Amino acid sequence: MQEIKAIVAAYDAIAKLGIKSALATVVHVSGSSYRRPGARMLVTEQGQLTGAISGGCLEGDALRKAVLAITQGKNKLVVYDTTDEDDAKLGIQLGCNGVVSILFEPIQLENPQPINCLRASIATRKDFLLVTGYSLNQQAHFGTICAPYSQEIVATGLPEISKQVLQLKLSRHELVMVNENEQQFFFEYIQPPIALFIIGAGNDAIPLAKIAALIGWSVTLIDGRATHANRQRFPQVDQILVGKPPTIIDQLSFDERTALVLMTHNYQYDIDLFSLLIDQPIGYLGLLGPASKRDRMLADLSLRGLNINDQYMKKIFGPTGLNLGAETAEEIALSISSEIMSVLMEKEPIHLKKKLAPIHEQT
Repeated sequence: MQEIKAIVAAYDAIAKLGIKSALATVVHVSGSSYRRPGARMLVTEQGQLTGAISGGCLEGDALRKAVLAITQGKNKLVVYDTTDEDDAKLGIQLGCNGVVSILFEPIQLENPQPINCLRASIATRKDFLLVTGYSLNQQAHFGTICAPYSQEIVATGLPEISKQVLQLKLSRHELVMVNENEQQFFFEYIQPPIALFIIGAGNDAIPLAKIAALIGWSVTLIDGRATHANRQRFPQVDQILVGKPPTIIDQLSFDERTALVLMTHNYQYDIDLFSLLIDQPIGYLGLLGPASKRDRMLADLSLRGLNINDQYMKKIFGPTGLNLGAETAEEIALSISSEIMSVLMEKEPIHLKKKLAPIHEQT
């Protein structure tokens, strides 16, 4: 999601200057590749790159292909086969060992359809679907589209396939005939970015805010002290809220992609806010501090008549963070953000060398 945000921001900047550009999208991968389908890169006619389609092995040639697409004014599909001796020179040094298909779409300044779709995907807190159409036999490539679909392809069954992808929450490819043109469509399932609420504006919250912002999460900082919760200390967060828990809670919205970390070092503030979070549809609630603090908080909530059911208890992580041997504030921030990601992505945090299946799920 951070890559999409960066591409949209870069496009907005160059569009004001009238600079032409093309969007490069990895639409299919067979074998090993550094990036998977859905990886994107914006390329300007001047050679500026935003995003990435590989570990650096394909970008040089991709720049030339993008400029060609801009010059010709039409979508262009390029297939890199790094198992072939000639193409291998591009990628074998960086671990690429597969067939990578990349679609280059010149962006029309008057109607930036691909960018509009990317913009729509980051403007919602709901699951989203980006669909990219390309031809295997080098005929017309539909390129990046999003609902509502054009009348030309709505009859192909794309809406029905899209519903299935959203229900299963898995990206997939579908081969469809459109006006005698064999078109491959990549349906990319996109979840909204993780929304992180950092409760507490102490010095240890600064690296957590930095890491979360770097990853591309939506970050909100909450504290009762304006002297601590301000732009000077937290320039990278999306929102800063200052106030007591009863006034703050009404300004927050929650969903299953929401994570909160209570780290004010003010027990009363933490417990008061905790009491207002019961039954909210969050995905993760982290409690900074030892297990004894967690047990005390749960006991105090029970005394207030607030009983937490088993389903909600599974969302509470106290002490917060993975066991990485963290000591410093920066290391602890890494530990916390890693656990949040593993929980909300529903992935067990293991060493990849112990994973028997491929690192990436095949799409």
